[in-house]
Amino acid sequence: MSNKKQQVSRRQFLNYTLTGVGGFMAAGMLAPMVRFAVDPVLKPQKAGDFIATGTEVSSITNTPTRVDFSYEQVDAWYKSTVSKTAWVYKDEKGDIVALSPICKHLGCIVEWKKEGEHANQYYCPCHGGLYSKNGDNVPGTPPLAPLDQYKTNVKDGVLYLGEIVPNQEVK
Repeated sequence: MSNKKQQVSRRQFLNYTLTGVGGFMAAGMLAPMVRFAVDPVLKPQKAGDFIATGTEVSSITNTPTRVDFSYEQVDAWYKSTVSKTAWVYKDEKGDIVALSPICKHLGCIVEWKKEGEHANQYYCPCHGGLYSKNGDNVPGTPPLAPLDQYKTNVKDGVLYLGEIVPNQEVK
């Protein structure tokens, strides 16, 4: 091995310098773009939160009542207000049941019929689907599955609703 230092030519020096400066400038331009794309993914999510409906638990009876509620949803940097509905009643044990109003056949909105041809049943006007009070689908009608159910929680006498789950999972 020789003790001779290897000389860097002017051309190599300019090549190294321009490559370094170009890389530094490219990193400076790409860093904000990467952060812009990755930042929403890194923010903590509030999955499974319960949302206040504003309905007093004392006002809930054994007859299904329509409860409308809304909450603010954030998608990346866009904020919107989402409105939802539930059919809420107390069962024989006094437990609160909150059913989704979305028909399992084609996604139409079901209504609770107090009287008339389909009294004491949920009725889907799209194709004549029927559900019993607990959300089970009536045999011989289009829906093949029961209405989904909201998880419920009571805090300070107010009803809170959580995520929607299949009817069989929440009892």
